[in-house]
Amino acid sequence: MATTRTQAVAREGVYPKRWLALALLGIAQFMLILDVTVVAIALPQMSADLDLTREVATWVVAAYTLTFGGLMLLGGRSADLFGSKPIVYAGLLTFTAGSLLAGVADNGTALLAGRVAQGLAAAMLSPAALSVVVRLFTGDERNRALGIWSALGGGGAAVGVLLGGLITAGPGWPWVFFLNIPLGLIVLAALPRVLPPLPPAAGPRPALDVLGVLLVTGATGSAIYALTTAGEAGWADAQTLLAAGAAVLLYLLFGWRQKTAASPLMDLGLLTRRPVGAGVFVILIATALMVAVFFLGTFFFQQSAGHGPLTTGVLFLPIAVATMAGASLGGRLIARMGARTLGALGMMIAAAGLLVPAMWPHTAAITIGVSFGALGIGALFVVASATALGQIGPEEAGIASGLLSTFHEFGASIGVATASSIAALSLVAGGDTGFQQAFGFAAGAAAVAAVVSLVVIPRRPRAA
Repeated sequence: MATTRTQAVAREGVYPKRWLALALLGIAQFMLILDVTVVAIALPQMSADLDLTREVATWVVAAYTLTFGGLMLLGGRSADLFGSKPIVYAGLLTFTAGSLLAGVADNGTALLAGRVAQGLAAAMLSPAALSVVVRLFTGDERNRALGIWSALGGGGAAVGVLLGGLITAGPGWPWVFFLNIPLGLIVLAALPRVLPPLPPAAGPRPALDVLGVLLVTGATGSAIYALTTAGEAGWADAQTLLAAGAAVLLYLLFGWRQKTAASPLMDLGLLTRRPVGAGVFVILIATALMVAVFFLGTFFFQQSAGHGPLTTGVLFLPIAVATMAGASLGGRLIARMGARTLGALGMMIAAAGLLVPAMWPHTAAITIGVSFGALGIGALFVVASATALGQIGPEEAGIASGLLSTFHEFGASIGVATASSIAALSLVAGGDTGFQQAFGFAAGAAAVAAVVSLVVIPRRPRAA
């Protein structure tokens, strides 16, 4: 009887420990996002200590993002089939173990193995944790919760730059990974005392579509690899085109498989629902803008302006604060303004902020302009989550969260690839022209996306 009451309370969004649960899950999500940029800043020291080649050093970052993005739908679907809680616990345990393996690594192979384990864990943990948030909260409270969730995720990338500089200059790069271990164990120990049962959907449990998993994982991994390669070698490079062609072919095969499988991995009709499609569009643009700005700012501060890693991290601190503030404020405003208005406004704020460094490529202008734009970008993450997940039932919360998270990774890859391609001359030969053009392109893309948002986002979010 007590369990039944707890389940009912959780479904109604009045579970008494829901905010504590959100805090613990938010810490876990913060760790996942943090681990992209904090490792990037520590990479030069890792390469020197472990004598890594340029290719291996590149894969220290790419192995995590490829595994993370490629397996996201599997993580989300697993949460729907087997329950969110066991997937969250498995993800946390694997991420902690992967962090330990990476931290004690004394060669490139062990380091890459740890990063792959971290990526696998992140692919399980991120969509499963988000699906828990969606199930614990409803209505305006869900928007506020998604605002906090988005603030932690959006600010994590920028905070990672600061922490990476501090850790690298202090105890050394292994502590970039060791820091995850006590945090992961604390969250892992506390969550069973906080989360309600949250069982999977009632009824017979279908078998996991293994072939569908392999196809979509290969397709997503190939697509992210193509975008990553495009940023370094160019969009017309043979390797880029081959990976992109493989992604298209595998996605077509995945679509065929989902129409013919007895227990498909996902309902393809999910993508055709207007709220989900609109949320996917917004998360793609928001992440591309945020990561492009991070990429451009990091290189400008260190290469053109001559700042060190620690100073660069400090310069990114107001950007992180602005991103988190925008997401938190967006969670409170979306019910009043509506997703469509807030989405278009967030895009326009982002465009105005990014126009500043496009016109004045100086340290102060970049910090002030990007911080202002980050207010809008932070709000966009809330718009994306609230729009895409607002009408999703408990039985689809995991796969929908995985879908949103997958396009988050796509947006990150597109942002880096596009920004690095436009700013290529400045990245290689120095000068500010390429940086200005890239910031200008990002501002223009945000302005165009603002107009598109007024068309694709539903006028008002419907009640959950």
